[in-house]
Amino acid sequence: MPEMFESEQKKRNVAYKLRIGDVLKSKPITADGRFLFLEMGDKKISRVNLIANVVDKYFNDGEKKYASITVDDASGQIKLKTFGEDIFVLKDVVQGDTLQIIGTVREYNSELYLLPEVVKKVDTKWLLVRKLEIQNSRKDIPLPTNAPVRDLILQRIREADNSGGIEVEKIIMDIEASPDLINKEIKKFLEEGMIYEPRPGILRYLG
Repeated sequence: MPEMFESEQKKRNVAYKLRIGDVLKSKPITADGRFLFLEMGDKKISRVNLIANVVDKYFNDGEKKYASITVDDASGQIKLKTFGEDIFVLKDVVQGDTLQIIGTVREYNSELYLLPEVVKKVDTKWLLVRKLEIQNSRKDIPLPTNAPVRDLILQRIREADNSGGIEVEKIIMDIEASPDLINKEIKKFLEEGMIYEPRPGILRYLG
């Protein structure tokens, strides 16, 4: 009976679509030293739905089976940890993969991590789609002020100038700010003549 109740409770818990930075900034709620959930505004979050790139992997299928991967979506990094026979959900994952991840949030030694339920390889473009999706559905995401965003955009464009420019989509993914705000600042730079588009969607610094 307890297992059945736990399973039903798990089904009822919404897997919130978030970015890793949102997860890491949320407040862990505990009771008697046991992690219960993350508090974000009026939401109690125990399961999440993320899209992120794999930046590191450890896999041991020996006597003590354990596997973990570290994923990054430009807003932060978090680990997925698996134990026993569950490690094989990560077996075919390699560094550089883009994954859709549904998992349960856990905490150990003040570190948040995920126990993955679903790990699915997806096209890299879904990183940007997810950022736009979250931005459109959640107007309460704290955004930096204009000045730092302008500086960051210009810095990215300058750094990429020797390699032929940078894609607008890459700037949107790399900078933790509203895509609308980033696009507005890029438009201003173009109007001011500080940058130009050698090809559609590619930016270079005029300097």
